[in-house]
Amino acid sequence: MKHRDFLLPATMAALTLLAFGAPPLAMGQEPRQHIDVGKLPQQATLVEDVIVPVPSEVFGVLDKLGSPNWHDVLRTDRPAIPSARAETALLLGTVIAEGFIAVEAQDPEQVKKIGRTVLDLSAAMGVRKAVVARSSAIIEFADKKDWPRVRQELDGALTDVKQAMAELHDEELAQLVSLGGWLRGTEALAQVVNRNYTKDSAGLLHQPALLDYFDHRLSHMSPRLRSDEVVARIEKRLPEIRPLIGEADSEISQQSVDQIRDIVHDLVSAISPTPS
Repeated sequence: MKHRDFLLPATMAALTLLAFGAPPLAMGQEPRQHIDVGKLPQQATLVEDVIVPVPSEVFGVLDKLGSPNWHDVLRTDRPAIPSARAETALLLGTVIAEGFIAVEAQDPEQVKKIGRTVLDLSAAMGVRKAVVARSSAIIEFADKKDWPRVRQELDGALTDVKQAMAELHDEELAQLVSLGGWLRGTEALAQVVNRNYTKDSAGLLHQPALLDYFDHRLSHMSPRLRSDEVVARIEKRLPEIRPLIGEADSEISQQSVDQIRDIVHDLVSAISPTPS
């Protein structure tokens, strides 16, 4: 079956709350203060589709609301490659997400490190060939501080990885790549919002369609993957976020932001433990 595969930029998935299919901002156009996630299509929650988050507009909103210090939320440790493929896929998603954070921080050395790590993790997943050129381009453009091109290559790396996994009939692992990126993006977003809380910035965490989507994906994965310790932990804790984001018109309190941050931090730490 040919999937309608809208490839999820795990890179900053949690920071992608704009309406599905919304065009990028035109040069000089003001970012919208409110992002309508209610316009995600019905297909976004179906098992055959993948949601498309696009980070640029939400970054623009966050910058306008408080000019976040992205260096403060960067994870700089180079993670070890797990033995389990499910955990490697999750980790790959978090690492590509870290790439977008490093781009926002305009940290070329960290971006280059991430480019190399993406290559290592892709090799562990058996899809190294798909991202060799992308990894080299990420490093090249980071050296030149050409941040728009680095973003393009990060997006392209994820697309290439997911396509290669699909060719290997590893669609469920590709979904875990997306999930890892969403978790790391949500962690970074919650940290940024918490440090300069406003009801508008907290509203960016209202993403029920994404929560429902990933919850559905996890519950329909093979028993082999669901039995993985980290995957099981994510499946157990993910529903805890749902009541914290409230309804469409309700405000997300700073206490709820704290709780969301703690939940996703626990999960990201399980995917990529801090070296002792």
